[in-house]
Order: sequence, then structure tokens, then C-alpha cells
Amino acid sequence: MKALRNWYDRVGHLLHETLKFGAVGGFGVIVNVIVFNLCRDHLGLASVRSSVISTAVAIVVNYLGNRYWAFRHRTSDDSRREFVLFMVFSGVGMAIEAGTVAISHYWLGHTSLLADNIAKYAVGLPLGTLFRFWSYRTWVFTGTHDIDRKPVRVVAPPGDEDADDRPAGPAGARMDTEAARLVEDESKTSRA
Repeated sequence: MKALRNWYDRVGHLLHETLKFGAVGGFGVIVNVIVFNLCRDHLGLASVRSSVISTAVAIVVNYLGNRYWAFRHRTSDDSRREFVLFMVFSGVGMAIEAGTVAISHYWLGHTSLLADNIAKYAVGLPLGTLFRFWSYRTWVFTGTHDIDRKPVRVVAPPGDEDADDRPAGPAGARMDTEAARLVEDESKTSRA
């Protein structure tokens, strides 16, 4: 039981992020499907244009959901940078989706509404979603996790002759200057 708890402590935040990302994405898919089919079938727009418009609308919905719910614990010092990166990586995901529609519709000749929906949602969306999840976690929502803020105890190795000249750590052991500075910075951050 303890091993399971230790494993959950290490990967639980990833599980929660994945589930929240999935919920936001699920809502975005609903928006995407509705807008795509409205543009493609009722407004008579071309398939790739409809794909780009529907994905752009879903991107806005997904940004709001991801920033203010799924990844809200990952604070950012530069929200403009975060927004620009989100849009860039979302644009790559959009290109993946539109690319699958273009290949199916124009290269393979599958021009029905059903074929366009299959190309977009059964092939393009899963590929684009995998790319977006990876890129959002890696480059966009990069704030610290609560799990990353656990206190660290740093002590000098036993038998260190110069240990008497170093500042004392939390347990009274002497630490090197860089380690002492890092511990002090971490404790200031934890108090803030």
C-alpha cells in the first residue's frame, strides 16, 4: 500500500493534469465538431477552410480552459510568452488536423462529409492532441508544481575538513555556500 501511495505522490499530478486536459479537450472537440460541420455543410465552405476555422475557435476555448483550470497551478511570470507559445503549438496541431483532411479530401478523393469528419476526428485530432499535450506541458505551461516544492535537506558529506567554515544547514550540518544559498532561496519562496 505504501508503494502505491509513493507512486501516486510521484505521478498523481500528471494523472490530474491529463484528466483535466482531457476534459477541456473534450469540450473543445464538441465546439470543433459543431463549428466544422456548420461551416462545411451549412455554410458551404471548403473542407480545409472549415477545419481551420473550427480548430481556431476550439483553440480559444481550449486556451481558456487549460490556462484557468487544467494548468492553473502552473503560474507563469510572462503570460504573453505563454499565450504566444500556446498559439504557435496550437497552430501546429491545427496544421496536423487540416493536413489529414487535405490528404483525405484532395489526394485520396474521399470528398463526402463523413470522410472529412473521419479524417479530421479519427486521425488528425488524436495526432494533434498528442502533440499539443506534449508541447503545452513542455514549453507553454511550465510553472512549478506543488510536488516540486517539497523541502530539500542538504548536508555536507561526512569527513569534509572545510565543513567548519560553511554555514549550518537545517540539521546543524555544514553546507557548501551554493547549497546554502539554494536552501535559503527555497525557504524564502516557500514562505511567499
